[in-house]
Amino acid sequence: MGRAIEYYGFHLQKKPVEAPRRLSSIPATTEGWMRIGTDRIEPPEVAEALGTQNYVTRLYVQRDVPEGQQAVVLDFHAAYYTGMIDTVPHVPERCFVGGGLVQTQFAETLDLPIDTSTWRPDTSVPEQLAGEEGVLYRVRLPFNDESRGIVSTSPGGTVRLPRDVTPDRPLRMRTSSYALPGDKTLIAGYFFIANGGTVASAEGVRTLAFDLTSDYAYYLKVQVTSSALGSSEELALYAADLLDDL
Repeated sequence: MGRAIEYYGFHLQKKPVEAPRRLSSIPATTEGWMRIGTDRIEPPEVAEALGTQNYVTRLYVQRDVPEGQQAVVLDFHAAYYTGMIDTVPHVPERCFVGGGLVQTQFAETLDLPIDTSTWRPDTSVPEQLAGEEGVLYRVRLPFNDESRGIVSTSPGGTVRLPRDVTPDRPLRMRTSSYALPGDKTLIAGYFFIANGGTVASAEGVRTLAFDLTSDYAYYLKVQVTSSALGSSEELALYAADLLDDL
């Protein structure tokens, strides 16, 4: 077995990729959205179960809503993991049901209409490192605008984005619905960024982040939920609008 592992270049232990910034540094106010209150800090036992200290959980509300319309509120959560080969247990179909909610709709995977028109190929990454499926991208962050409360973590700088997200191959989100008291419905959607690519299922993370031929492993779960929308399609639409800003 040892000779086979050595021959094929398998890596059964993964090195971590430390995030350069905490997820809490994601802008609280953008052109179209603003945070309500402060970030939610989980109790120690919940954070321990979550399995990471690099996470953010906050409410965003729409800005500049036309008169007569109600602003949409989204519950945004992201958590970063690295240097491990493990299952991905923290998804709504498991956690929400385990917490007592009743799932009312089977999970489905929808396209996220992300605006990629400002994404540019990251030519600083050698082709062999970008992966077989496509190039990595960069996008310029907005400049600070104190008059509108917009504060970027790197105003005017650029950040690297996942590979192979194009209009023809959009980023996808897995959605499901759950019954709440008072005849309300909670709709949840999530996806993962893992080792430079994106997947919409917990099972798919193992293919990207835990590739046995890779030295390193990381994945980021991005989750958006709302109890004020009527369908998974609506959630995908508003989630994409928020993610465009972030």
